Amino acid sequence: MRSPSSQSCKSVLIVDDNPWIRKVLCERFQRGADLVVCGEAENGKEAIEKAQQLRPELIVLDLSMPVMNGLDAARILRRLLPSVPLIMYSMYSAFGDKLIERQARLIGIRELVPKSQDAAVLISKARSLLTPKGGVEAQEFGTGKRGACPFDDAQDE
Repeated sequence: MRSPSSQSCKSVLIVDDNPWIRKVLCERFQRGADLVVCGEAENGKEAIEKAQQLRPELIVLDLSMPVMNGLDAARILRRLLPSVPLIMYSMYSAFGDKLIERQARLIGIRELVPKSQDAAVLISKARSLLTPKGGVEAQEFGTGKRGACPFDDAQDE
C-alpha cells in the first residue's frame, strides 16, 4: 500500500478480519484514480491504532471481528477522528437487523452496506461521502487508469 501524495487522492483504511475481503476491497478501491488504500486492519483495536497513525479520510469497518468489534471501534474512532466518515460493511446489515442499524447510526456511522451487495455499491457510497457537495466525482473509476493520483514510495508497515 502506498500513501497519497496529492490532494485529489482520498485515503481509505480497510478493516475486516477476513484477509480475502480486505484483499478484494483493496483491489476494488484502487481501481479508480481518486482513491487509495492507505492501510488495513484485522480488528477494531488495530483499526484505532492504524487510523491514528495513518489519518485516513474514510474508514470501512466490518461489524463482527475478534479483539474489538466494529461498533466499539467506531465509538472510539468517532471521538478521535470526528470528521472522518465511517462505513459499516457487514453481513449483519444484509439481514435488516434494526437494532444494529440504529446503534450504528447513533454512533455516527454514515453508511451501512451489506456484504451481499457488490463492492461497487460500497465504493459509490464512499465516493459520495468524500466528494464535497456540488463536487464532480472521478470519471476514471473502473477504467484501470491510475495516472491522476500520484504516489510516493513510502510503504505501509
